[in-house]
Amino acid sequence: MSVEIKVPTLGESVTTATVAKWLKQPGEAVKEDEPIVELETDKVSVEVSAPKAGVIGPQAAKEGDEVEVGALLTTLEAGKAGAAPAPAAKAAAPEAKQAAPAPAPKAESAPAASVADAAQALPAARKLMAENGLNADTLGQGTGLGGRITKGDVLGFLAQPRAAAPAAAPKPPRKDDPREERVKMTRLRRTVARRLKEAQDTAAMLTTFNEIDMSGVMALRAEYQDSFVKKHGVKLGFMSIFSRAVVAALQEFPAINAEIDGEDIIYRDFVNLGIAVGGPNGLVVPVIRDADQLNFAQIEKKIAGFGKAAREGTLKLDELSGGTFSITNGGIYGSLLSTPILNAPQSGILGMHSIQERPVAVNGQVVIRPMMYVALSYDHRIVDGKEAVSFLVRVKQNVEDPRRLLIEA
Repeated sequence: MSVEIKVPTLGESVTTATVAKWLKQPGEAVKEDEPIVELETDKVSVEVSAPKAGVIGPQAAKEGDEVEVGALLTTLEAGKAGAAPAPAAKAAAPEAKQAAPAPAPKAESAPAASVADAAQALPAARKLMAENGLNADTLGQGTGLGGRITKGDVLGFLAQPRAAAPAAAPKPPRKDDPREERVKMTRLRRTVARRLKEAQDTAAMLTTFNEIDMSGVMALRAEYQDSFVKKHGVKLGFMSIFSRAVVAALQEFPAINAEIDGEDIIYRDFVNLGIAVGGPNGLVVPVIRDADQLNFAQIEKKIAGFGKAAREGTLKLDELSGGTFSITNGGIYGSLLSTPILNAPQSGILGMHSIQERPVAVNGQVVIRPMMYVALSYDHRIVDGKEAVSFLVRVKQNVEDPRRLLIEA
């Protein structure tokens, strides 16, 4: 008796996936829970495993195909490994979705009015022609003295329905150099590119900067690191300190933890903190839920777990959604300063950077201190500049003197 292997439920708002790689081929024997195929969604890769031992049947989808939740991937047959089973009778193809009609090609604008049009058009007409990309050849002879084009002629021409210009010939494909390699973008990379562009197009994004003296944090870690590790089994890192500093600042400036939904603003009394981590397929942002309820050790364990899961490609879909604010640390790659892009629909993201010793003035004296530049990108539609600057100053104060976090000063 055969068992159908179908595309599993992929999480919130995810309805399709791409068949990234077949890990087992038809005719191969598999054990229970052994991965069969790797699917790639907009957010993460997912392995589909065998529900029991058996032999892989024919593949219903090829690598690179897009498949919907519930679609058949393959079957699992009873028996031993050997020749691939005979392909099953091809199921009736589902009714093809009617393709949306191609948009009508836009009419190409005529060249703007030039100096040569001056002899054929009156000044008001020339101005209107330039604004609408018209020229004298397009309008022909006017009704003014000597056949000159008047403003009325231009308005009359604009009021006439015009047929769309024929579509331009498609641009020939770019010729690759023999030393180049063309690789199709992964689904994850395409989604990242689309969402980043959407964030730029949608939000009124600005970035404000500050710098933090890391002396206090480094002294705190040096003093308590051994006892912290002994008690909690995880190191006290910078990320938990910044996370707690951000949570405290968000509670003071709630607009930065809010989001715009149509004509409404949604404020929250909780913080789901996204922490950007590097994985084999690029940067992902797993979410620490209810970070405002966690202490330093709990946050460190969450971050360590996310980092391990990202490297192994085992992050779950529900771990990548629901964030209300994000932190990204370009400093681990050597970045000195950057302007992070919002993770829509969030209204703020904090960028951390490299720690460098720099001369700074302290009490009228020039001293060398470990300094870090920090950046806050925010959506100016919902966050005012004063709020953004004040928020970043509060994060700076919290990090430079972590005792503020304990007494909530």
